[in-house]
Amino acid sequence: MCELMIQKIISKFHLIHIIAMFSVFFVYSHGLDFDDHGFFNLLGISGLLIIGNILLLPFNLLIYIIKTKNKLILFIYFIFLLFFLFFYKYYITNFLGCNDWSKGLNNTYIENNINKFGCRIRKPKYCPYKLMKYFLDITEKAGIKCGNSSNTKKKILKYSKSKYINDTTQIIGFPNSNDKIFWSNKSNLNKTISTILSENLIDMENNEILKTIKKENLPEIVVDFSDNKDGKMIINLHFNQSLSSERKKIEAKSSPYSNNIIILYFDSVSRVNGIRQLKKTLSFFEKFMPYNSKKFHSFQFFKYIAFRHYTYGNYPKLFFDIYRKRKKRFRITYYLKKLGFVTAFSNDMCYNNPYPNLLKDFSKEELCDHEFLLCDPNRKNINSMVKRCLYGKTDIEYQYEYGLKFWQLYKNNRKFLMIVNNDGHEGTLEVIKYDDDIVFNFLNTLYNENLLRDTTILLLSDHGTPMPSVYNFNEFYNIERLLPMLFIMTSDKENLTYHNQYHNIYENQQKLVTAYDIYNTICYLMLGYNYFDENNSKNDYIFKSKFGISLFEPINSKRKPSDYKKMRKNICS
Repeated sequence: MCELMIQKIISKFHLIHIIAMFSVFFVYSHGLDFDDHGFFNLLGISGLLIIGNILLLPFNLLIYIIKTKNKLILFIYFIFLLFFLFFYKYYITNFLGCNDWSKGLNNTYIENNINKFGCRIRKPKYCPYKLMKYFLDITEKAGIKCGNSSNTKKKILKYSKSKYINDTTQIIGFPNSNDKIFWSNKSNLNKTISTILSENLIDMENNEILKTIKKENLPEIVVDFSDNKDGKMIINLHFNQSLSSERKKIEAKSSPYSNNIIILYFDSVSRVNGIRQLKKTLSFFEKFMPYNSKKFHSFQFFKYIAFRHYTYGNYPKLFFDIYRKRKKRFRITYYLKKLGFVTAFSNDMCYNNPYPNLLKDFSKEELCDHEFLLCDPNRKNINSMVKRCLYGKTDIEYQYEYGLKFWQLYKNNRKFLMIVNNDGHEGTLEVIKYDDDIVFNFLNTLYNENLLRDTTILLLSDHGTPMPSVYNFNEFYNIERLLPMLFIMTSDKENLTYHNQYHNIYENQQKLVTAYDIYNTICYLMLGYNYFDENNSKNDYIFKSKFGISLFEPINSKRKPSDYKKMRKNICS
């Protein structure tokens, strides 16, 4: 009777388990490719089915032993089970414990003194990445290297809808995304970036076509098949002398806190995973800690909390003037240009429009002066569990090469650079480690060439790990996905009037920080002391978010997640 009851319970559990997993799969999956996370849902659900059945093995074995009615075997089974449970508990506690989870740079830790800093961050009990990282680094396990792949030209021609290229084309130019072809036609807002690019590819050896394009609008990105049948991507960023001169005239009318701003944006990277995987990059920040170092000061933010675990629940709050009392919402680029900054932007997210539903009346004013959207049809799609390669290099190498060239060309201008990378948007947590050398070399080159004078750098994410994976149903995953990374490095200000600002940002490292605060911080970097003047006659430049505060101002330690709409309340107490 007991045997039959156990069999029925297990059979029902099997059935419920399988139905539940496939239900989740069909609800959240959007196909079996990499687009819209479909492939990851397939892997996640398959993995859960396997794990569920493995967990049922001891119960199935117990039924078999009960059937044999052998008391010795039953006794051995229970002894083995007790030993396994003891070993498992010891292993989990000692090997997968999260003792170092609260650690930051420069031997600092999360401080959970509510009276002084407010917001006590929940700490996970177990950190399974310590075990799984050995199995989930698929790039290393598969020995993936970025060698040239064949048939690259064939793939471009297959996906191309451009009337300007054909089989004989040897040098293919990608149109600049800030050109009028992108945004003059409002129907383009509903197309993917890859589709818009494919419709406007250019034969760079066709002089008749090139004559119709202004010099400053010539493609900055070309793929050359003339010397290499596999193709070579070339970045030829143009210095626009008239633009440089025009912005220099505007510079004299304002006094920003920082004449140069760099935003290095990694989608879907938690603070802790950034520290785990971007070791060299963060060692660059760390050498300027504590904040009383000579040339630069670096700061880390332990309690930067995301509103949602997906990008479009956070991205608009970071970079768009969405609460200004006017009909039109402005991208922060709009203000940067008005203040004399030359602007550049690089983005590798091409599966949909980078501005969906944000700016239906999008204007060219809000586009950057130089834009590079890495949307070649030969590149792997987003969510890749291995490093992504294109024409013999990793994708991100092109982005940072583009950023470096921009910074060097406009070294005498006030400038803004933003690089958006999507390598963290995958379930293994391992791919971004292959970006570390590239980002570090970029920063180190700027530093060695003395190109970081009067510069502020923000290394940040919008949210932590969200992708389906073996970590999904672990407390560690649910906490980390709402705690993105935020590190700031800024030039030293010798003027003593800035002393309080440095003290404020230092104290704010342990206080609750939101995307609204980052938006206001960027505003402060652009405006300097004008940021504080609410009665400034030039109030067109007063565009602070009413829900945020600059990180250079003192943040109230009484702040808590419940003060904000749509913010998860259980991430800290």
